[in-house]
Amino acid sequence: MHEGSVSGAAPRGAPGTAAAADRIDGDFAPTHDAAALTAGGRQARIRLDDKEYVLRITRAGKLILTK
Repeated sequence: MHEGSVSGAAPRGAPGTAAAADRIDGDFAPTHDAAALTAGGRQARIRLDDKEYVLRITRAGKLILTK
């Protein structure tokens, strides 16, 4: 298994990677591909508890997360 990956997941940066794991401050944090989250579009809705957020990919290729 490749260091920094989860069993069954491709290493970070691998083509088609939906989720892999990296260490951030000693904890494992999943890595998600923004294009996969938006299903190839420009926006995705993300729920946290009872709140909904919108993740948007700008024309400049940056990410914006809003309530």
